[in-house]
Amino acid sequence: MLEIKHVYKTFNPGTINEKVALNDLSLTLYNGDFVTVIGGNGAGKSTMLNAVSGVWKPDGGKIIIDGKDVTSMPEYKRAKFLGRVFQDPMMGTAADMSIEENLALAKRRGKRRSLSWGVTGKERKEFKELLSQLELGLENRMTSKVGLLSGGQRQAITLLMAAMNKPKLLLLDEHTAALDPKTAEKVLNISDSIIKENNLTTLMITHNMRDAIRHGNRLIMLHEGRIIIDVSGEEKMNLTVEDLLEMFNKASGDEFTNDRAILS
Repeated sequence: MLEIKHVYKTFNPGTINEKVALNDLSLTLYNGDFVTVIGGNGAGKSTMLNAVSGVWKPDGGKIIIDGKDVTSMPEYKRAKFLGRVFQDPMMGTAADMSIEENLALAKRRGKRRSLSWGVTGKERKEFKELLSQLELGLENRMTSKVGLLSGGQRQAITLLMAAMNKPKLLLLDEHTAALDPKTAEKVLNISDSIIKENNLTTLMITHNMRDAIRHGNRLIMLHEGRIIIDVSGEEKMNLTVEDLLEMFNKASGDEFTNDRAILS
């Protein structure tokens, strides 16, 4: 479903601020894979997601989604293949629009627009069923403005919106980092449910090592723009945070220094 082939990206080349963000990065995801991504600050995690979503063009290499080479495809055209949830709960939804209006916009993404913009009765019923699955009581607040909701509620709605048209690839960019631990766990459980129900191929960046181990069927760790750890199956299920730190030290010849990830 996703092939990243020998991708390179350097920011500010030839200057004092030169930064090699991706260094011969290669990664293959198969249909239904749920891959958690972890690494230290500046390891290339968000840079990789931006490469996949088309925020910028790689200096070298190819990006292929479901057999289609999208390396030179602009971000707005690539969006029809992708769903993305950001770290900031304020992104991904329109605060001044109601819950049902936000869901209607997501449902119609990539489709021909008509003059009838109102939410139909059929859509309203569909949205109510979707919202009830979140178990947050939002199915009874469909006309409420999204800006009045909590961060966790907004992220849950953004997840529904991102998954609504069953994208080829779902990108979760530290989507629980701004939430308190209890709300973050709720949003992660909702993520698991949506991903499993829709069989979505997913890349999830997290700063939390335990979450990276607990969720998904595969875990990768980035360091200096390349993948140094790639575990799946039973090996991943039996991992501990201590195991992961030891693997990092052996693979990188360095010590993991991201206190936020270690302490989470």
